This record gives sequence, C-alpha cells and structure tokens, in this order.
Amino acid sequence: MKKRFFNFVFPWKLSQAGVLSMNRRNYAIIAHHNKRRLFPLVDDKVQTKKLANEIGIQTPRLIASVQAQYEVKNFLKLVQGYKSFVIKPAHGSGGKGVLVIKSYTKNYFKTASNRVLRYREVYQHISNILSGLYSLGGRYDTALFEEMVDFSTVFKNFSYQGIPDVRIIVFEGYPALAMMRLATKESAGRANLHQGAVGVGIDIKTGKAIAAVQHNKPIQFHPDTGADLMTLQVPFWHEHLIMAAKGFEMTGLGYLGADIVLDKNRGPMVLELNARPGLAIQIANQTGLASILKKIEQTYPKNLSVDERINFVLTQTHK
Repeated sequence: MKKRFFNFVFPWKLSQAGVLSMNRRNYAIIAHHNKRRLFPLVDDKVQTKKLANEIGIQTPRLIASVQAQYEVKNFLKLVQGYKSFVIKPAHGSGGKGVLVIKSYTKNYFKTASNRVLRYREVYQHISNILSGLYSLGGRYDTALFEEMVDFSTVFKNFSYQGIPDVRIIVFEGYPALAMMRLATKESAGRANLHQGAVGVGIDIKTGKAIAAVQHNKPIQFHPDTGADLMTLQVPFWHEHLIMAAKGFEMTGLGYLGADIVLDKNRGPMVLELNARPGLAIQIANQTGLASILKKIEQTYPKNLSVDERINFVLTQTHK
C-alpha cells in the first residue's frame, strides 16, 4: 500500500505533496471553474435526474415526491406496490437525511442497518426533510421517494449491509481521481467516511483498488467482513468513467463529483452529482489532487468528446 503524504503534518509539506486543501479547493478550483448559476443543476436532485435521463445516463427511478406537510400522511399510498424504497431530501448533501427502507408493514419499517422504525418516526423524518433540516442552507425542501438500488452481489463481501458507491472527481471533463465508499457496522450501513465507512482508492485507469482507509488510517481488510480490500475491482469501469465524464456536458461544471452505484440488473447508475465534492478521496488514494488538477488544466487537450477524453485519460499517468 503506497504512502505519499499520509504521515505529513506540516501544511507546506502537504502542499509540496500536491494535496488540495479546503481553502484552495474553494477559492482556486470551485470559484474559478464552477459558475454559481449552475449549482442548482446538481443541488436539486430532481433536476439532476431529468438532465441525466435526457442524455441517457441511468439514475434510480423516482417513485414520488412530497412538497407540503399535509401530503406526508399519505406517503404509504405513494409507495404502494414497492417492497422497498429510499427517502431523501431533494437538496440534501453528504448523505444527510437519506433513509433506506428495505422492508415495511403498515406500522413498522426496517432500515438498511436492520433498525426497526415505527410509522410516526418515518412520518417525522419526512416532515424534517420538508422543514429543511437536511437541506443546503436549511431552506424548505422536498422529500423524494426513490426505488432502492438492487445491490450487486459482486461487492457483497466488501460492504456491511449498505450499498457501496464510487465517487469520481471530474475536472474539465476528465476523470481525475476515484474511490469506493464501503459501509461498515460502525457507519450503520451508510457509505459515509465521516461516520466510519471505509474509503478505497481506485486506480483511474483500471478500476482496481490501490489503497484503503478508515478514519483516515490505512487498512487492508474490511473491519466487519474481513474481505481483503486490495482484491476489489470495480466492474464496468469504462462505463463508470463515461458516466462521470458526461457530468461535465450535463451541467457545465468544471469541477464535480459523480457518485455512481452498481445495480444488479440495471448496471451503473448515477446516484447524484456534487459541485463541492469533499477531499477525503485524497486520503483514500494516498495521492494529492492538486497536482493532478494542475496537470489536467495545463496539459490535457480541450474540446474533446467524452469518448476521446476517456481514451486520453486511460493512456496517461498522474505523476
């Protein structure tokens, strides 16, 4: 497992190692490459779905949405006929407010982590979404009901209960860095690194694991399943890269994060796009992002098609 900057503690050493800091991300990357007027295209998940579907990118199917408090009492009617579903805020971020219901009755609901919730708890969760508890800026929000992804068994030994996803950072249309986020018992079945999920750095050319961390510390084996994380390889990797790269044409954002899940029947699907992707992906890869973005900006050709950009990336090295 390679170590390039993991043990550095001084900011200037991190900078020398090509690590992208939060301030630099905000002021040198996002401010210069993402126009503010384009943010709603990814901040509103309904709009993102619409744009993705228009250009042939698969997303989890939208079952229904709830926009007003008086509609909450009818939410069971909205999901009638579905054995499982996901509730999420339309303007949420970082996985906040996402509730995965894998089975339910009229009065009881079982989550992805096998926690059992009563009807009133789910009702309150939806109400909290509408009130803006999980939304960007705390504004009033819409509760979305989506079909649950049919978890691909290829990752069954690598994730604890929850559905893993791939995060790909795209810069000026080029996939720059990738990782896979794997749920753990500690993260309650959610692929959120801040809650204890595992981050696995993924080689951008092959889709193979190159490093793994939990709580920013290197690991090799999944803490719950015992699976050797270095044997992980993402199937349909080329399709993942194509989907992520298309986010550039879809939104016009020069710097974005594409979160992609693998459905057993439908294949790769874009879960969401993010105009402010976090920086933990550097730790998962043991590689700084700043030097990669600089190389893309200064040396990669402009005005290529999606396929041409992917083919170009597959012939490059980030050194």
